Amino acid sequence: MVTKLHLPAVLCLVFATLAGCGPGGDAQRSLALDDCRLPRLATAARCGTVTVPEDRDKAGGRTIGIHVAVLPANTLSPRPDPLLILAGGPGQAASGLATFAARLNEIRRTRDVVLVDQRGTGGSSPLVCEAYSEAGLKAAMLETDPMPRAKACARSSRRAGVDASRYTTAAFVADLEAVRTALGAPRWNLWGGSYGTRVALDYLRRHPDRVRTVTLDGVAPPDMIVSLDVWTTRERALDALFERCRTSPACATTMPDPAATLDAIGRELGPGGREIAFVDPATGEARRMPGSIDGVIGLLQPLLYSPDTAAMIPALLGRARDGDLAPLVATANAFTGELVNQMSIPLHYSVTCAEDVPRADAALRERALAGKRSARLARLALAICDVWPRGGAPDDAFTPVTSDVPALILSGGLDPVTPPANGETVARTLANHRHVVAPGYGHIVSPHACAPRLLAAFVADAGFDKLPGDCVRQLEASTPPALWTGLLGPGAP
Repeated sequence: MVTKLHLPAVLCLVFATLAGCGPGGDAQRSLALDDCRLPRLATAARCGTVTVPEDRDKAGGRTIGIHVAVLPANTLSPRPDPLLILAGGPGQAASGLATFAARLNEIRRTRDVVLVDQRGTGGSSPLVCEAYSEAGLKAAMLETDPMPRAKACARSSRRAGVDASRYTTAAFVADLEAVRTALGAPRWNLWGGSYGTRVALDYLRRHPDRVRTVTLDGVAPPDMIVSLDVWTTRERALDALFERCRTSPACATTMPDPAATLDAIGRELGPGGREIAFVDPATGEARRMPGSIDGVIGLLQPLLYSPDTAAMIPALLGRARDGDLAPLVATANAFTGELVNQMSIPLHYSVTCAEDVPRADAALRERALAGKRSARLARLALAICDVWPRGGAPDDAFTPVTSDVPALILSGGLDPVTPPANGETVARTLANHRHVVAPGYGHIVSPHACAPRLLAAFVADAGFDKLPGDCVRQLEASTPPALWTGLLGPGAP
């Protein structure tokens, strides 16, 4: 979900002030901001820390810092309602989306863009343990069993006095309200991607008067059970890709039956697997990983998030069929390695174990565990919560959100985890909405093509009358890229 992966082992955006007149009177900023640098961003941002209780139910308990980064508006008189970026995962730090946020030039002409790292991620008192350090993550990507690392991390967190059960969506929503108050913003415009849409919807539920507009990209409805639903939707997406290959003359010539090919690869690897040697494209380092069908599935599924990488799957399977799994392993590691480094795996566990797994009834578990390719991975997702500290959620957290706040909903037609049907689900109770589906795009539409211009028009007008029709038509007419028949691209041998 932006993304939010269980990989083989884990497996898968001139400075000015923010001030204005709010509903209760003049809003004053109390948060001190200093110059700072964000990952892969050439221009300076302004950063600060808001201190909040780790456990709001425990008076005088431990406090944590919430990292806030502001990309200032390009004006000395910015609008009082900034754009807030809510990242995905759960587990992705918003500061990792700085390059996306920097692309929102039209919005930044008049408004600040704010990135708040969710508690437990990035600069917000991250849930750090040796098992998921940079070196630990590198090793974890090559393992097939995530349980030993999860157990070790849970133990080390307890020894450090960290209550991992308090790192939930509800706690983050309360943190966001503390940040808004500290910034002195009477309201703000929300942008949420993937799991960030769950956060945006819950903030809208709790603080409707503080939201001017909300953009939901790659919707995770409140009742979605992330830990299990993603396995089912990703299997469907992989089956749809295989069917597209079978009905494409060029692809079918080189890969007549991709599903059968994948099954054959699994049989060849066998239950014990064998080591696969490959070269890490990021470092040039020779590496090895245990080869198993679970590992291959764990590598294939993240490639589905982008149509450009999904288009490579037939060619990669073709090489694997011929005994060479190295291109698949190297490609998947290149695509997923940076994403995993942006993720807090412990935060992912804290959220999903508190909010998703407890709601998984017998029927849903049966569907997920019946998956022909990812049953074991789904089983591990459930088992981890047996050893992880588990919090809770408000009783209404998973009910539909009813609102008339302007809501722009974006969906990629090829999204393997938050398909357009999810957008339709939340739209039913959002009275003032527009749902734009881009058939040729995957998970998260906002950074692509003309979408930043669409976002700018929506935020500027807080409505849909001035949306650029040419952009809407361009997105709605988008088509997926041609499937690769060889490692040199479409049409290649």
